[in-house]
Amino acid sequence: MKVSPSLLSANFANLTPDIEMINSSDADYLHIDVMDGVFVPNISFGFPVMDAVSKICEKPLDVHLMIVEPDKWISQVRDSGAWLMNVHYEACTHLNSTVARIHQAGMKAGVTLNPSTPVSLLEDIIQDVDLVLLMSVNPGFGGQPFIRNTIKKTGDLRRLIERSGSKALIEVDGGVNDKTGKELAEAGADILVAGSYIFGAPDPKERIRLLKNL
Repeated sequence: MKVSPSLLSANFANLTPDIEMINSSDADYLHIDVMDGVFVPNISFGFPVMDAVSKICEKPLDVHLMIVEPDKWISQVRDSGAWLMNVHYEACTHLNSTVARIHQAGMKAGVTLNPSTPVSLLEDIIQDVDLVLLMSVNPGFGGQPFIRNTIKKTGDLRRLIERSGSKALIEVDGGVNDKTGKELAEAGADILVAGSYIFGAPDPKERIRLLKNL
């Protein structure tokens, strides 16, 4: 299992120690949630924070844009050091074009589905994306309870990927811990995003190791 700790749960009064912890941990990526207060009912942070984080983070940046019109920001996301740019299906009018432009910018392309958006809507693009992120909470806030239907949804997505011959990875974000993570791993998830479960623990590195070993 791969693990992508969520920066949203880190200590924003002093991010450096948390990022140094990630650097020395078994984490595979650093998950960065960008919220605009329009697509989701919250505002997180923008490019100045991403630029600063990219200078000290040694893990690939897994950037999740919870914003309207993500196409406008492809070059800036790339310039902020993103390994992967993840956009919401629900926010993209011309998703094929958006995915193509992300690839042209030299990044991996991910597509996120909200909890109520069915996996079947990805049938026509699943072969073109590198990753699908399933939200297991309603996006916008950390610390929400896990939506149980995500287990079935993960299995549905795994079958779609196998049926289509896609190489896309399955990532899940929201309410992830060792228990829900184990169920998601069994259903076919490749990457687990965890925020409060990791950063709220007395030993965050141990929590990362637990998820890695699922």
